[in-house]
Amino acid sequence: QVQLVESGGGLGQAGGSLRLSCAAAGCTFSSYAMGWVRQAPGKVREFVAGISGSGGSTYYADPVKGRFTISRDNAKNTVYLQMNSLKPENTAVYYCNTGAIAYGGTYRPENYWGQGTQVTVSS
Repeated sequence: QVQLVESGGGLGQAGGSLRLSCAAAGCTFSSYAMGWVRQAPGKVREFVAGISGSGGSTYYADPVKGRFTISRDNAKNTVYLQMNSLKPENTAVYYCNTGAIAYGGTYRPENYWGQGTQVTVSS
């Protein structure tokens, strides 16, 4: 089965940067769109960013546009989330997931999820 392992979370400062990584195994990586979803305590799960299998198309939630960048290295079976200009509101558990590009050009999380990595941003 597909296994996803996130890393790179931790404590960041407001205005600083963190880079999350998600290593995949057990799949033909490039055949999957990939993305990141986050959940803060007491809040609903929310989409953060998605990327097509080839890396040619990216999708972002409005709150992170211009600050976060999703990318992938298919040779390494890894997807990244570069988070710049961090804000305390970005504190959450971030989950890597496989997905698909739905009709209309939107990212849809699907079957496989990682264990999550905690991101905490101090003010």
